[in-house]
Amino acid sequence: MAEIKVPELAESITEGTVAQWLKKIGDTVNKGDYIVELETDKVNVEIISEYSGILSDLKAKEGDTVKVGETIAVVKDSVASTNSGSDATLVEEKDIVERSVHSSNNQEDQSTFTLSNVEKKQRPIASPAARKLAREKGIDLTQVPTVDPLGRVRPQDVSSYDTTKEIVTSVPASSQKSTEKALFFEDRDKPVERVRMTRRRQTIAKRLVEVQQTAAMLTTFNEIDMMNVMNLRKRRKDQFFAENDVKLGFMSFFTKAAVAALKKWPLINAEIQGDEILLKKYYDIGIAVSANEGLVVPVVRDADRKNFAEIEKEILDLAEKARDNKLGLHDLQGGTFTITNGGVFGSLLSTPILNGPQVAILGMHSIQLRPVAIDAEKMENRPMMYIALSYDHRIVDGKEAVTFLKHIKDLIEDPESLLFEA
Repeated sequence: MAEIKVPELAESITEGTVAQWLKKIGDTVNKGDYIVELETDKVNVEIISEYSGILSDLKAKEGDTVKVGETIAVVKDSVASTNSGSDATLVEEKDIVERSVHSSNNQEDQSTFTLSNVEKKQRPIASPAARKLAREKGIDLTQVPTVDPLGRVRPQDVSSYDTTKEIVTSVPASSQKSTEKALFFEDRDKPVERVRMTRRRQTIAKRLVEVQQTAAMLTTFNEIDMMNVMNLRKRRKDQFFAENDVKLGFMSFFTKAAVAALKKWPLINAEIQGDEILLKKYYDIGIAVSANEGLVVPVVRDADRKNFAEIEKEILDLAEKARDNKLGLHDLQGGTFTITNGGVFGSLLSTPILNGPQVAILGMHSIQLRPVAIDAEKMENRPMMYIALSYDHRIVDGKEAVTFLKHIKDLIEDPESLLFEA
């Protein structure tokens, strides 16, 4: 008999939620088989069995929180069970099967129950993101059609699935999983929907509140005339794409400008540890990305050593992985400074919240044509963007924050100057 325990996931992750059991009691398990999917603060991970045998016990239900090192399942050696004779084997198998039956109150079902009733329905091939989305929508993945030649169910297949084809029936509350949506009516017969927060959303909520409670957060604003950088992109976009197979976007300009400014104001690239300040001599820039399950901040490592094309490619790759729920723990750990672009959703102005333990975050916003005074007598409509820098006033003074943001403004308004930044 062997115990399956929650393995070490990452230094900052100590627990997870059982999202889905991929095996059930009585199933044969081979070494290396995936047996359970855990939802953590950052990513979903599938745990494999280090042993072969029969899955004889599950120590946690779907929706339960489990800690690293905790036993979550037991695998019994299938070879040992054959030594006591075929009769003992049949008794053992019957016992395992009976313990896997959850609808114990229906006598008719009990009398017609056979081994074939608990054989696991063939599990469809699906990405963790697709399985997660299907659980949230209450969709049976075996009913979802896919055009993938290998039969793999993708998140877009689940999203486009016509749920109206499913027959809606009344299910007792006691039989509903805690992770499913529960539709109910309040006293005044007003329809509402109660949805359990995902672990990621719980963590986002917790950490944002912690930042507000522990940091002395302030925000300073400025605006950038985007005309020069837009003209540069227009002139160079075709050549850039032909040479690098990636589009030249705004994020690489702002990333390079942020790195240049961080080198001049190192406290903004630091963090507080107790009564000490940790000054970081490297530049790992977090890029906030909106995913289906909430905001994630994958990190562009050593951004100071990358050129524009390398930064654009890495951002594109991280964004695609975020949308497909394929980000690894390494993609999300660390980071010295964060950039978030609310402008892609139409935000004109905002006060971004710190991504702790970092002490500053840069917010980009929508580009809008606004009349700008060119001199005392002339005005022009220019493409303008408001930018914001939220910072921890415990170690960053107002002067540093204002001049830091002003330096980013100057670099973006004169984009060729970025070529001369060390």
